[in-house]
Amino acid sequence: MRPSFLRYALTLLVLTLLGGNLFAQKYSVKGRVLDSDTKEFIEGATVTLRNTAFGGITGGVGNFSLEGIPEEKYTLAIAYQGYNLFEKIIRVTEDLNLGELYLVKFGSEGTGAALQKTIRSTNVSRLLVERPNFIGGNMVYGIPPDPKKVEGNFYLDKKWNLASILLYRDQEIMEDFRVRYNINSNNFELMEPETFQITTLQGYRVQNIVWMDSSFKVPRYFVNGMDFREDGAPISGFFEVIVEGQLPLMRRTKAIFKESNYNTALMVGNRNDQIIKRNVYYYLREKDLYEVPKKRKDLFLIFGDKASQVEAFVNENQIDLKQTSSIFQIFTYYNSLYPGFVPIMSQLLDEN
Repeated sequence: MRPSFLRYALTLLVLTLLGGNLFAQKYSVKGRVLDSDTKEFIEGATVTLRNTAFGGITGGVGNFSLEGIPEEKYTLAIAYQGYNLFEKIIRVTEDLNLGELYLVKFGSEGTGAALQKTIRSTNVSRLLVERPNFIGGNMVYGIPPDPKKVEGNFYLDKKWNLASILLYRDQEIMEDFRVRYNINSNNFELMEPETFQITTLQGYRVQNIVWMDSSFKVPRYFVNGMDFREDGAPISGFFEVIVEGQLPLMRRTKAIFKESNYNTALMVGNRNDQIIKRNVYYYLREKDLYEVPKKRKDLFLIFGDKASQVEAFVNENQIDLKQTSSIFQIFTYYNSLYPGFVPIMSQLLDEN
């Protein structure tokens, strides 16, 4: 009787263990991986749960999805060549969408503090999981809080605008794409009209682009700086044509990354990192770009033999030269003095 009883007991134990595994709740972990500087998606990054067999690769728009994950605490690790390792402690108790996760490039400019925070958080997360009983338990002292978020973005306009694109090669025209332009990387993101797939087009391939502004419902014209010169050298990036004519007015938008200056001890400063955009205005003579002078007397001199007419126009209309919109008004008036002038727009758009 004893062998039969033993077989029965072993069978019951196996069924119990199998039953626990078969009916244990399983969940998914999803997210999207992006470059911390450019905010572009990263395809081909390796995503794993440390010390488990769960893992995957980010897809065409940086997305990943790990399926069948048992309830537990894990360390999510993301690795990609040329970037610092990203690690994050997660606790899976339900389907988890981690949203956007950012990788920092090796030697990334302007992000020194962010880089150190990434390395520090990686080391701390590994310590918490792999050595949970180190002195002090799971509490870590003396580490200042990370910035809550990055304020702003590197896009000229983060909305998707319907556009026509002229390429340098074979003067090919691309129509009916929705686009947005990343100032920092000098790349266009294109969304295909039917599939909504997103692809990247390098800025040096684009000669000019016209898009229909989704907010103001007017066309906006952008030309590649490679076709012009500043101090005798070609320029990387795109310029918006504000006023066309005898002396065109053009605008270039620059994006600057400003790190958090928050002082934990004094509790002063800005806790968040910021991306600040600044517009610079230029006038064009043949192929040479010159920044529009800020001083009154220097400004009128650029209009040559019509300088006195322009100055009279400013005085008669009580135009405040301290306002950015005055530049638009003055160049519009000057170019209207020549036959064939047609205004591109009736007001200065997108100026804070």
